[in-house]
Amino acid sequence: MLNWDDYNESEKTPKPQQAKPEIEQPAPDSIIEEAQEQVEENFTPVESGDRAQQAKDAIQSLDTKEGEEELEVLAGRVQVDDKAMINCRADLNQLVPFKYDWAWQKYLDGSANHWMPQEINMTTDIALWKSEDGLTPDERMIVMRNLGFFSTADSLVANNLVLAIYRLITNPECRQYILRQSFEEAIHTHAYQYCIESLGMDEGEIFNMYREIPSVAKKASWGLKYTKEISDPGFTTGTEETDKKLLKNLIAFYCVLEGIFFYCGFTQILSMGRRNKMTGTAEQFQYILRDESMHLNFGIDMINQIKIENPHLWDEQMRQEAAQMILEGTELEVQYAKDTMPRGILGMNANMMEEYLQFIANRRLVQIGLEEEFEGATNPFPWMSEIMDLRKEKNFFETRVIEYQTGGALSWD
Repeated sequence: MLNWDDYNESEKTPKPQQAKPEIEQPAPDSIIEEAQEQVEENFTPVESGDRAQQAKDAIQSLDTKEGEEELEVLAGRVQVDDKAMINCRADLNQLVPFKYDWAWQKYLDGSANHWMPQEINMTTDIALWKSEDGLTPDERMIVMRNLGFFSTADSLVANNLVLAIYRLITNPECRQYILRQSFEEAIHTHAYQYCIESLGMDEGEIFNMYREIPSVAKKASWGLKYTKEISDPGFTTGTEETDKKLLKNLIAFYCVLEGIFFYCGFTQILSMGRRNKMTGTAEQFQYILRDESMHLNFGIDMINQIKIENPHLWDEQMRQEAAQMILEGTELEVQYAKDTMPRGILGMNANMMEEYLQFIANRRLVQIGLEEEFEGATNPFPWMSEIMDLRKEKNFFETRVIEYQTGGALSWD
């Protein structure tokens, strides 16, 4: 029981006195000076090596005139109106303000949709591939031919981006996406290699198909002829002739390589996945197709923007050449379909694939402002639209449905 008298008594109890700490007196100046002299006597400076001395001498004699002249040209803050898709003289190191918001949004979308090949389970594919009666000879040929083409095709696209397109497109937000696309092309090549290695294929045979199989080699060589000249470090734009060469390169690689050449093979592999065959490989291709669709849309936006800013380039001759390129690509892909699918398989045949490719070609023509070529061509594979709708997709590890962060922003047109 509390007692207020006890409480008061406890307050009256004197607290023990704490000893006051002694304040250390500063050392006399003479002692400090003596200590400093001892440190200086014992200090041995580190001798610089020849290379370090050369670096010091180089900095002392550094000529900053060239750098200062470059900075003088780029002086001032960049305004939106200073920016241009090609032949721009504004400072490319200044990302903002944005002129092409669509380019920056595609960069964000691509980054949000990041994936890696190892996240996809290949166990059932390996068992099926090793089984003697798991796949027919025609199905095996389709898998091998497509891995043979795609394993090198994405490398060709990446080389074109890194060695030519990035240097010649003079807009920083577009360059930002081009860097993202280049990384995604590396992921795609990794995915094909991962499939080839997982299935125990002859890597030398697969990776050399783009040179040894005629229908594969034709597609690769067709694309290479459009990048040979502009990949030269000495190539520059600024004239009507060189600007048109760049524009034709963009049409070749975006509208044809990524917009036509990939569709036959993707349709074949995804059709196998629908039939519960090679499901891991099909899932790899599905994620690659999502990326490639965004690459295609970005390239078409760049082509159309260059046309708007440089209308003199899009003359009658250029329009005819662009249409011819798309139609040549379509014919090459039809030949590839007949080569990989001599007999009907997977609920499709070469004639159905030809109509599908004509349907795709019409879309590519219209997307860059040209007229359709194949009147009445329809899509014989409507299920492709469903597979390409990646707003909902199963989780790699938990096999549950999730929403992609930015899948709804993707357009397949």
